[in-house]
Amino acid sequence: MGVATLNNILNLLSQRESSDIVFNQYQDKDILNNLRLYFEYLLDEKPGTLFIAEAPGYKGCRISGIPFSSSQLIKTSNHKIFKKLRDKIVLKEIISEKTATIFWNSINVKYAPFLWNAFPFHPHEKDNQNSNRKPSKSEVEEGKKYVLDLIDLFKPKKICALGRVGELTLNEIFPDKEIFYIKHPSYGGKKDFIKGMKFATTN
Repeated sequence: MGVATLNNILNLLSQRESSDIVFNQYQDKDILNNLRLYFEYLLDEKPGTLFIAEAPGYKGCRISGIPFSSSQLIKTSNHKIFKKLRDKIVLKEIISEKTATIFWNSINVKYAPFLWNAFPFHPHEKDNQNSNRKPSKSEVEEGKKYVLDLIDLFKPKKICALGRVGELTLNEIFPDKEIFYIKHPSYGGKKDFIKGMKFATTN
């Protein structure tokens, strides 16, 4: 693909077909534009750290387009990103998502996190879009090209994994690079997650 550009990345995301087990939220022009607004904000901020999580959930990124966020959070959060962007972001449903709430409540409102997923589309149980499923090996493999393109575009100095799927993906891409692991906040990992995020965002 050569040198990654924001337009190239967004176009590539929008072209992925949905299936009976994967929903591509970025085929929706409004959701794709929400992601564009987030990325344009980050390009101005020049974040030094990239956080890679697992995949969008049906209550969160699937609706908002922004990783580790929810529509309810975007509408109500006091974080500087959402205060800046909320009047431009289009949300068709207002739903709260627990993991997103934990994440944004754990960071300083002035810290702009660069967030992405190992698999950027919503994996769900067959014919049930209101469910979440762990992405398969082939889906994680598919997601690597987006991770590499975003690293090429943003050039982060540090890369952190939010959960084991993110860690596995980054270790496969960068076998000789130290990847900082942060426990995912779901499944009782909230305390360790907050501790890990505090370290990652202050070092």
